[in-house]
Amino acid sequence: MRELVYYAAVTLDGYIAGPNGEFDAFLVEGDHMAGINRRFADTLPTVAAEALGIEQKREVFDTVLMGWNTYQVGGLPSPYAHLRQIVFSRTRSAEAESLEATAEDPVTVVRRLKQEDGAAIWLCGGGALAATLAEEIDRLVLKRQPLLFGSGIPLFGDRPYRPERFDVVETVAYDSGVVFTELERRREG
Repeated sequence: MRELVYYAAVTLDGYIAGPNGEFDAFLVEGDHMAGINRRFADTLPTVAAEALGIEQKREVFDTVLMGWNTYQVGGLPSPYAHLRQIVFSRTRSAEAESLEATAEDPVTVVRRLKQEDGAAIWLCGGGALAATLAEEIDRLVLKRQPLLFGSGIPLFGDRPYRPERFDVVETVAYDSGVVFTELERRREG
C-alpha cells in the first residue's frame, strides 16, 4: 500500500507560511539544499529542477496533493508537471491539463490513491488540508528552519486536540541550521 507523506518546511514555532501565505523567509540556500536535491528531487518544481539540471525520476513520489492556496501561491499553472497533481478546491477548476482539481472529500481521495500502485503520495500543503488528512498521514518529513514567524499558517491548521504518536526514523542537522526530521506513524497492535 502506498504511503501518504507530509513533506514540508516548518518554522521553530510550527508555521509553514506567514499569515498571507508568504514563505520567502525560508532558507533556500545552504548545505541542506544538496540533501533536498539528492533525496527529494521530486519535490522541486519542475522548472527549478530543469534549470538546475536535476533529473526527477519519480522514485520517492509520483503524486502530489495541494490545497488551492498552496497551489496558487507558487504562481505556476503546473508546478510539478513531472508528478500527478491533485488540487483540492470546492470552488476552483484546474488551470492546466496536467492538473486535477477536485471538490471530493480529501480523505476519500487519499484512501483510493493508497490502493493504487505507485510511489508515495506527497502532501505538499497547506495546513488546513494536512489537518483534514492527519489520520491518513503515514510519514512526516519536516525541514525545520531556524526561524520564528510569530504567526501564520500552522503545520496542521486548526486541528482539534487529538494526540497521535510518531516515531523518529532519522534526523539530519545541516550547517545552515535546517534540521531534517523523518518520522513514521506509530501503529498500535
